[in-house]
Amino acid sequence: MEFLSLTTILFFALLGSLAGFLAGLLGIGGGVILVPLFIWAFKVSGFHPDIIVHLAFGTSLAIIIPTALSSTFGHRKRGNVNWHHVVFLAAGGTIGAFVGATVASVIDGDWLKSLFGLMQIVVALQLTLFHPRLPPERDSEVPSWQLISVGFAGGAFSAFFGVGGGVVAVPLMIVLLQLPIHLAVGNSSALIVVSAVSGATAYLLYGWGDMNLPAFSYGYINILVAAIVAPFTIILARIGVRVAGRTSHDKLIRVFAIMLILVGLKMLYPALIALL
Repeated sequence: MEFLSLTTILFFALLGSLAGFLAGLLGIGGGVILVPLFIWAFKVSGFHPDIIVHLAFGTSLAIIIPTALSSTFGHRKRGNVNWHHVVFLAAGGTIGAFVGATVASVIDGDWLKSLFGLMQIVVALQLTLFHPRLPPERDSEVPSWQLISVGFAGGAFSAFFGVGGGVVAVPLMIVLLQLPIHLAVGNSSALIVVSAVSGATAYLLYGWGDMNLPAFSYGYINILVAAIVAPFTIILARIGVRVAGRTSHDKLIRVFAIMLILVGLKMLYPALIALL
């Protein structure tokens, strides 16, 4: 398949739409879908194997920025974003994102791909097995150090794997911070904006000057791919927010979890074969 052929563009549009919808619905960044897509598309397009995984992570984070912004504005209109919380979450997320991206930049692409596949399986199990008892909105202010800690965890996870980080931040806000789920999802969307900006900036810097990069790449970010996919993720993210506000989405989560497991196993397969 040629890079940016009609088939590839349509496939990007489809997966970008799905990623955006899930970003708005579940308060995640959509990277768990975008990264496997990019790894596959960049490989068949003949990109240099040494930069494929890092380029997929960086490009995914660049697309997540406008997607998360769209989700945040949607949740804000419904009163599900606490800006006081977001300030401290963002402080921790900024630091965590640079730490995560720095570690990822020095790890071999094959190892990153295997770790990403393992992460997807763990996330899928979390989505299907983790059912916390949702507490009422706490009647006291959340300690700032807890907000910073949750932000750091979400930011580090986001930048290391090139995803939004909501799969970590949302459960932590529910269990540790004792926030209602809709507020946790809204705050997570705002945190993802900050984490994605920090992580994408780090991938841009660490990949700057790499001689193996394809055209339209600035560091480990391909702006042409980002420009094609981002509009679809933005539009569908707002639709996902609307659906999240008025529906119970347990069945969708289960279907999503099954898909994550299948994709994760596929990405882990080469590593498993090498061990046997």
